[in-house]
Amino acid sequence: MATVSTYLNFDGTCEEAFGFYREVFGGDFAAPLQRIGEVPQPPGVPPLSDEEADRVMHVALETVGGHLIHGTDIVPSMGHVLVNGNAISINLELDDEDDLRDIWGRLSAGADIEMEPTPMFWGQLFASFEDRYGIRWMMVAPLTEGTGLA
Repeated sequence: MATVSTYLNFDGTCEEAFGFYREVFGGDFAAPLQRIGEVPQPPGVPPLSDEEADRVMHVALETVGGHLIHGTDIVPSMGHVLVNGNAISINLELDDEDDLRDIWGRLSAGADIEMEPTPMFWGQLFASFEDRYGIRWMMVAPLTEGTGLA
């Protein structure tokens, strides 16, 4: 069966970020966290520094509705450059307003808030922010009857 997941790139903070995401969403990583130093290097490639070898090669975590987020750290010595931007957001479509407020309250800790949970004209509660790791999140949930514009 086909699935959709989101892949996130970090500059040395992947493990920290995914530890935080695991606290928010619960559960365990989909497989053991892999380090870049565990991957065999092609012949002729200079050895990695200890710092780069300890970076995350791959990690995955289920969030809501079975959606997986994957993560990796860039390797500057291999020419990787991380550019944070607004080209992607993870959108969580939650079952109810209480779920949204609960996850928003934990996931937005230390975030740059764009919009706190707000009733919208289309009949849902909406929130958006950039978390403390530079990842953009949007959240929607049905409004509880009598709480907004629904």
